[in-house]
Amino acid sequence: MKAEEFRKMSDADLAKKEAELREELGNLSFQHKLRPLEDTSRFKQIKKDIARIRTVVNEKALG
Repeated sequence: MKAEEFRKMSDADLAKKEAELREELGNLSFQHKLRPLEDTSRFKQIKKDIARIRTVVNEKALG
């Protein structure tokens, strides 16, 4: 998702989305340890989305 989409979300929605992404990242990490994944680019994408959410949350707190 783009940062613009995250900025339109409420604080509760952002917290929920971050929790979902963190859970998905944990699940992917676990699956990758059991057997190598074919497409590991999802790790990078999830981490970037989490960082975008944290940035938007910090922007809202400051502004």
